[in-house]
Amino acid sequence: MARVPRGTAYETARIFALQEEVDQLKAAVASHAVVDQAIGVMVALGRMTPDQGWIVLKEVSQHTNIKLRYVAELILVWGRTGDMPDEIRAQLEDSLDRLGPTQIPGAPPLDPVDPSE
Repeated sequence: MARVPRGTAYETARIFALQEEVDQLKAAVASHAVVDQAIGVMVALGRMTPDQGWIVLKEVSQHTNIKLRYVAELILVWGRTGDMPDEIRAQLEDSLDRLGPTQIPGAPPLDPVDPSE
């Protein structure tokens, strides 16, 4: 149980407000770490930049109506276990196809297609 501070009503209210703010900041830091890790998974597996990884996470969240932090958690689980809900997997594949590279980095360039052929 939290210790009730002694002092004026203002001081007590201020202490409680600061404790609440600290709790919110701790939650935000934890959430940010999860999202950053999921972006790292996108960078590694999707062969994309961190900015593109962020866009992928944001798109999956928006198109599935699932909070971004939860999408990030699901991607981390997927990275460890290979398991992912079908709805998330389908949207993730769509976003990766749209934003990912057209070829593997370091691969020889693709032959250009001659439209007159």
